[in-house]
Amino acid sequence: MEPQQFREVFKRLEGEVQKVIVGHDDLIRKVLIAFFAGGHVLLEGVPGLGKTLLVKSLSNAFGMSFKRIQFTPDLMPSDIVGTEVLAENDGRREFQFKKGPIFAHVVLADEINRATPKTQSAVLEAMEERQVTVFGESHVLESPFMVLATQNPIELEGTYPLPEAQLDRFFFKLLVTSPSPAELKEILKRTTGTESGDATKVLPDDRGELVNEMKQLLRQVMIAPPIEDYVVRLVHATQADGQNGGPARTLVKQYIRFGSSPRGAQSVILGAKGNALVEGRVHVSYADIETIVFPALRHRLILNFQAEAENVTTDQLIAEVMKQVPRN
Repeated sequence: MEPQQFREVFKRLEGEVQKVIVGHDDLIRKVLIAFFAGGHVLLEGVPGLGKTLLVKSLSNAFGMSFKRIQFTPDLMPSDIVGTEVLAENDGRREFQFKKGPIFAHVVLADEINRATPKTQSAVLEAMEERQVTVFGESHVLESPFMVLATQNPIELEGTYPLPEAQLDRFFFKLLVTSPSPAELKEILKRTTGTESGDATKVLPDDRGELVNEMKQLLRQVMIAPPIEDYVVRLVHATQADGQNGGPARTLVKQYIRFGSSPRGAQSVILGAKGNALVEGRVHVSYADIETIVFPALRHRLILNFQAEAENVTTDQLIAEVMKQVPRN
């Protein structure tokens, strides 16, 4: 596959989703980058901003199977991965595996923080190993596979914070913001009139092969050693034992309990490679890194109580670290 072909397919997918979703152009682009990088996405925003519609539109544009799981406190792991059921076959009774909704190409985990940690853990193996294990037997998931989870940052009653191990498995954490007045006017025009539109399939029937080619091309994008070293310094600077100096060092020690894991650096580089391809380049620039670093790291920094008490956000700390860490 040629870079120009990647860009054409990407732009068609992007445009098809934009027919349904008003605004959020940057959000749509980053979700698509995460998809072709082989990652999962956590969408955070108040209700009514179109998170679920975004995921449905993406699955329609891909032309892939889509399943929605509504996470609730009484949801059980077997409700997600499936279970063994007793069935009768030719007069004999035997256990057969009944697949759960996790067996789809695009899975929407709606309000994922409303389920108990036991239930949340049911998707850990699926997100990392692309398989689930039931009664000691492993079942491979369909490829490609992507989890898009949503959570409400305001209503915390009856919710369970996502475990750090699960947060780390999300490629990006994207913040869904409220629309501008112009965007709200366009939303009303599209949703309160007689005309309505859905995203149509963009990928061909042999989409699995095409998606694999696009994923392989993304990983072939070049990154110069100085830029790679810059990513290493950025991620290491978020650690409590990091070697960065100045105000950033003080803020890290003051507010951060644990910094980013190696997965954070992997997400930054893969995301930057995807962004470079979309921009028509086959090499990563510093601008690509700076575009990707916030969604790739914001959920991987674990803040302490002082940061929460003073309303210090991970984005503020990442911005300060970027100011203090030199490019060269």
